[in-house]
Amino acid sequence: MSLASKTAVITGAASGIGRAMARKFAAEGASLVLVDFDADRLQKVAGELGCESIVADLSTDAGLAAVAERSCDILVNNAGILDALTPLEDTDDALWDRVMAVNLTAPFKLCRSIVPRMVEAGGGVILNTCSAASLSGGRAGCSYTASKHALLGLTRSIAWYYGGKGIRCNAIAPGAIQTKMQVRQPPHSGGMQAYAPYFPTIPPQGKAAEVADVAAFLVSDGARYVNGEVVSVDGGWTAY
Repeated sequence: MSLASKTAVITGAASGIGRAMARKFAAEGASLVLVDFDADRLQKVAGELGCESIVADLSTDAGLAAVAERSCDILVNNAGILDALTPLEDTDDALWDRVMAVNLTAPFKLCRSIVPRMVEAGGGVILNTCSAASLSGGRAGCSYTASKHALLGLTRSIAWYYGGKGIRCNAIAPGAIQTKMQVRQPPHSGGMQAYAPYFPTIPPQGKAAEVADVAAFLVSDGARYVNGEVVSVDGGWTAY
């Protein structure tokens, strides 16, 4: 599963799953370019791994441009934000736009910029962090669920169009993982009420490192015949 001689750009790399991916990829020999808007956390991770970092808000054109200009063998679109289980009727335009900007538009624009260079180089690998919410309607709020369904569609479209040009594009779908992302804002009361009967079906929380192990396989040559797939890393949650 060696990633030696590969350059990987990982967004949302300052904490949680992104940080775990960075550590795992580095251990496998990859050269890293880590991206996040949290400068302090990003500097700490980049310093630990001795790699390059880019402080960027991917919801802005400037932030996207700073990342899109980098050539790479592996692009991991991992940055994402939650919507606090907010149902449709209480999802205002601001929440919808913010979630879509980070979870969907940023991966779309980064892929659109980087894929032509991958094609020119003879190939590359893209990995998108989807979610259990990309496979069902009852794992998050309206905007988050819609964004992750769409990200999975983007994944499969890229795989279909560019697989013959040497590009693989896959997705991972983490379930309940122990990260700070889950506690940044209180959940919507209506969303919690709807969700409550299903809490017993949620397996114990997984660890970010367990997601990173799967990610490292998918971007490696060991997965060279895997394209357009989504791999659940959720302790069997989608089996319930």
